[in-house]
Amino acid sequence: MFRKAQKSLSKARICLAGPAGSGKTFSALLIASGLGGRIAMIDTEHGSGDLYSDSFDYDILRLSPPFECKKYIEGIKEAENRGYDVIIVDSLTHAWAGEGGLLDMKDKIVESGKGNDWTSWRYVTPLHNQFVESILQSRCHIIATARSKMKYAAEENDGKIKKVRKIGLDPVLREGMEYEFTIVFDLSNEHVATSTKDRTGLFDGQFFTPSRETGQKILAWLKQGSKSHYEPPVHMKQVSGTQNDVKELGEFFDASFSGTKRVRPVSISNK
Repeated sequence: MFRKAQKSLSKARICLAGPAGSGKTFSALLIASGLGGRIAMIDTEHGSGDLYSDSFDYDILRLSPPFECKKYIEGIKEAENRGYDVIIVDSLTHAWAGEGGLLDMKDKIVESGKGNDWTSWRYVTPLHNQFVESILQSRCHIIATARSKMKYAAEENDGKIKKVRKIGLDPVLREGMEYEFTIVFDLSNEHVATSTKDRTGLFDGQFFTPSRETGQKILAWLKQGSKSHYEPPVHMKQVSGTQNDVKELGEFFDASFSGTKRVRPVSISNK
């Protein structure tokens, strides 16, 4: 049966792409803490996900090679079954270009003689599609990270090289996968984010450092239009009283709309 569309029933799908050292994992944890609830991390970065346990409250599942899609899918399902609210996948790149990932599997099929560079994709693509569906159909908010291809740019001053900077290019994913997400953030080596895709419209044209408030903004956007979030109780729709009473009531609803009452406090260290 048809039902009225409700954005509040949707979950965030966020991708953070950037070069090594751009702060993808730390930014993902900041945004996750703003979304609120219990956080689970699927870590393929050789245990680096444990480094921030003194700043955030989260649980971790460490994956080791081969980085098969089924391992990611099982991890996502396990997190759902255990009642986590936010799942961080750190990172997607290993499922595509890592040891035992999809590209590795494709090469092994070619080497086995069971396919060539074209026909081998008929074995690989269904696995990739299952992985994407596990992300899109999850009951949890999903924040995924991806490594970006790198190049180096030299900054010159009066003909002399002043500084060499790492620049992130396209994320190392199967072409088009980034468009499956609600928001895609590109992170620079200075930890500055800009959106390359943003269905929320919250971050268009902005350059900023991700924070807890980033997650809170996304959560508030998801809750826009939901009855429980915006409509006051029936007994409060008609208010009589002093000007101060009305002011206090307005402050109550401002606090409710901000979503801060739904966010569990997290200790953040300066990093």
